Amino acid sequence: MSHGRFWTVTVSGLFLAAAAVYLSLTNGTFDMSVLDVIKTLLRIHPQPEHDLVVFEFRLPRIVLGALVGFSLGIAGAIIQGVTRNGLADPGILGVNAGAGLSVVLFMFLFQGSISATGWLGVMMMPIFGVAGGLAATTAIYMFAREGGKLDPQRLILVGIAIASGFGALTVYISLKMNPSDYEMAVVWLAGSLHSANWKFVVTMLPWLLLLPLICMRSHVLDLFQLSSESQKSLGMSVEREKNIFLLCSVGLVSASVAVSGSIAFIGLIAPHLARRLVGLRHIHIIPVSGIVGMIMVLVGDFIGKTIFAPAELAVGIVVSIIGVPYFVFLLIRSRE
Repeated sequence: MSHGRFWTVTVSGLFLAAAAVYLSLTNGTFDMSVLDVIKTLLRIHPQPEHDLVVFEFRLPRIVLGALVGFSLGIAGAIIQGVTRNGLADPGILGVNAGAGLSVVLFMFLFQGSISATGWLGVMMMPIFGVAGGLAATTAIYMFAREGGKLDPQRLILVGIAIASGFGALTVYISLKMNPSDYEMAVVWLAGSLHSANWKFVVTMLPWLLLLPLICMRSHVLDLFQLSSESQKSLGMSVEREKNIFLLCSVGLVSASVAVSGSIAFIGLIAPHLARRLVGLRHIHIIPVSGIVGMIMVLVGDFIGKTIFAPAELAVGIVVSIIGVPYFVFLLIRSRE
């Protein structure tokens, strides 16, 4: 696939993301014109009500949704590249469930809302999430290996089993919470940006430092598509490279789950669409997957908060409504 096609797709994707940002900024319970938004952002005759809507409610939610979608799209591309399995996804493999279990455990131990725990609590959540994600990944490695190798088919089955087990533990722990914390945990587990704030945005930023490493090593993901014999003949340390990429993906997924809950299917759909758009080279797939994931979260969140207004549907539910039929379609096509 040519670089020209890649840049065309990238620019088009960024344009769509900008359109979604425009819709989210100007539409809602309190409608604002484009001129109002521009004046508020540029601090031209600022008005308190406009500042409150833009800087406290809408903008942090939009920025957080963009970062989460971008991270989940890239993590999905990594996992599919490492496993050579087009049905692999952080949610299906149990990484989301492991990270979610750890964050709910964190919420239970601190017995308070996420925002009430202050900066220390907010910064600790991704660390708890990473620990849970690593636990899920370790369990998958233990049970999905056969003859010293990672079996792609067994990987999916083990991932589904681990996700179910961690999900059951998460429900059990959440039922032990007091009513207010339980209500918050249920909303969060559905994959919601409702509680987005600038603290959550800041906690996501350090994990984005992994992106340069991922892009610089993207050619290794291309080599993973070769046979094991070909990989060894190239002098490639297969297991070491797999561990590096999986750790990067677990970090991105866990940080995303810590601030937005479990938003499934982004990591499944985004890489598939990226491969259709820009071909099979991961130097192109990775950024496009991130952009597609960003668009999915931004559009899903906009639909969830406007179509059922004044009620609100979590972005994770909106994305799942799209993702489940697409997953079934992929399963049917893989059989053929």
